[in-house]
Amino acid sequence: MRPFSFRSPHLQVTPTRLVLSLLLIGLSWGSALGASEKTTIRLGTLLPSGTAQHQTLQALGEEWQKLSGGSVKLILYPDGRLGGESEMVKKMRIKQLNACVLTAVGLAEIDQGIAGLQVIPMLFKTWEEVDYVREKMRPLLEQRLRDKGFEVLFWGDAGWVRFFSKEQGIHPDDFKKMKMFTLSGDVRQAEIMKAIGYRPVALETTDIILGLNTDMINVVPVPPLIALAGQFYGPAPHMLDLNWSPIVGAAVIRRDVWEKLSPELQAQLRKVCDATGAKFRAQSREESEKSVQVMQTRGLKVHSIPAENNAAWKQLADNLQPRVRGTLVPEDIYDEVFRLIAEYRSHAPAGQP
Repeated sequence: MRPFSFRSPHLQVTPTRLVLSLLLIGLSWGSALGASEKTTIRLGTLLPSGTAQHQTLQALGEEWQKLSGGSVKLILYPDGRLGGESEMVKKMRIKQLNACVLTAVGLAEIDQGIAGLQVIPMLFKTWEEVDYVREKMRPLLEQRLRDKGFEVLFWGDAGWVRFFSKEQGIHPDDFKKMKMFTLSGDVRQAEIMKAIGYRPVALETTDIILGLNTDMINVVPVPPLIALAGQFYGPAPHMLDLNWSPIVGAAVIRRDVWEKLSPELQAQLRKVCDATGAKFRAQSREESEKSVQVMQTRGLKVHSIPAENNAAWKQLADNLQPRVRGTLVPEDIYDEVFRLIAEYRSHAPAGQP
């Protein structure tokens, strides 16, 4: 049998050629569709727009777009525009958000183990200790989040929590007379505070100024960077110079979104994320201290703890820490954090704790 042919002085098509041609056309269409496929990542954060950290996130988005040839687009929603951290986690779960930059409080909504880096009062004394414990626990914590459907992009922090109050407070008992802001939804922390004689009032971060202006709250425990950006120091012009706890967090993305990207692109993006995390942490720590200086020029009064009050603050931390174990922080994570702190301090250079 003679092969089917399309009579042309320039072209003869056999069945074999026809199949190969159609296959090549199909592959070329597939490549074109793959190249044009877009991944839009919507990322929410409480970070104020205009801060160095917000600009670093913008730069991260630009770098991702460049590395992906325009196929990955990062859209930022700063200033808590999409609600508090609890609300943003809910929106990630129902796929209204793809990613978030969260503190350990927000991350604990996904996995409680992350709280071990932040909510144990007066445990960490230096950033070197924070870095040591975080890096040692990083594989475990990232796997716990991965098991819950989230991938860590990078780790960050936002300074030390200080107490900003409407009236001066230098002794733990001073703050028992005040109504203290706590994050809405953080019921267990509120219960612990009530048990030791404090008066927690749960609000969203977007309601802090309103709460201060209407005397719903009298004291806000936040890092200086956030106090400056939110202008909390206006109605709460007293700051206690005490490193209560570090604000530690991470940028996370839903695994189903992350796994749409090729392994090669993931590896490229991770390199950028590692550099972003290091820059993010350095910026936050520097800006947090500079924020205190700026607020002082605008009327903030910074109060040191008198030597005779040190024992009372230590006693408060000693009373709180066991209550955190097994409630805010899983027992195994809590014990590991303390073990790593002791390990670091046993090898710390002279002059460090």
